Amino acid sequence: MTQLEKFTATVRHEPHSDFLFHASFTPELAKRIREKYGLSDNGELRPLFGMYEMFVVQPKEPEITTATDFSKYFVDVEKPKGSFINRIGVLEIPAHFYHFTGYISPLRNVRKFNELEEFSFPPAEGFDASGMKGKVKKAHEEGRVAMTWTGHMYEYAWQVRGYEQFLLDMVDNPDWCDYILDRFMERNLNIAVLAAKAGVDIITTGDDIANQNSLMFSKSMWRNFIRDKWAKVYAAAREIKPDIKIWYHSDGNVMEIVPEMIEIGLTILNPVQPECMDLVKLKKQYGKQLVFDGTVGTQTTMPFGSPEEVKRVVRERKKELGYDGALILSPTHVLEPEVPIENIEAFISACKEDKF
Repeated sequence: MTQLEKFTATVRHEPHSDFLFHASFTPELAKRIREKYGLSDNGELRPLFGMYEMFVVQPKEPEITTATDFSKYFVDVEKPKGSFINRIGVLEIPAHFYHFTGYISPLRNVRKFNELEEFSFPPAEGFDASGMKGKVKKAHEEGRVAMTWTGHMYEYAWQVRGYEQFLLDMVDNPDWCDYILDRFMERNLNIAVLAAKAGVDIITTGDDIANQNSLMFSKSMWRNFIRDKWAKVYAAAREIKPDIKIWYHSDGNVMEIVPEMIEIGLTILNPVQPECMDLVKLKKQYGKQLVFDGTVGTQTTMPFGSPEEVKRVVRERKKELGYDGALILSPTHVLEPEVPIENIEAFISACKEDKF
């Protein structure tokens, strides 16, 4: 079966033993794997291991004649070597821990609404979609799944405003939150529409809205500020391509919003952390509506388990969560440098086993 055929069986909940699987690696870990397998510095790892890898189909960004100068928002900030301002205007500074950076938000000191209106959010219109249909055709000819990433919404919003400040705004300045979220929602919606018109198989979306135990805020606030905005994005895509699949990522325990996410169109949930949720219970309650993508713990199994433990967990996931075929196996986040290569090999080996 091609990856596209496996994907089709997966989203149709058709039982099969040849599960799609994938993993991502931090740069340091990827370097060690390449060295072990004698690959060049740019050697691709997913094809080496036969992993699921979607064919990315993105519209070209609008042409901007004059780049936005975000530096004015950081004149009072010390910028250590390695700092940079990213494309949404956030200053990232080295955290000196693996690949992580610290965020300094451009709108952290804003006190008036008109200052929000003056901020240069990423453009929501003017994308060039001329090559997207051709890329979808090429993906399908290669037996691959065509995917478009729409972007974050809540994550981008708090990054430009400041994490604590955005949460305070949800109480004190709700119209400020809506304004910022809407700027990103409009962009995401337009990208989703272009993706649907091009015929992609899946749009990927997401925001980290939960911690280990619960949502970062009340469910009513999630409904008020976030749910309906994603609903608009999904509905716009589905109006054009009713069978387009919706993938959503959030770390943490999102159990309490899963039913409403299904109502607004969710079909694939990622990463489904076993440290945060009862996966068997989740499958029992929502398995008929959802495909799980993930389920293998990066806080427990992958870094701290033995190779045999990794294999046991993968086999259990197949048996308990994949009996109807609706499972894509992956670690629940990018694999950090402390993960033994032997555990990665065990994960791959168990994923490839025909029987479970």
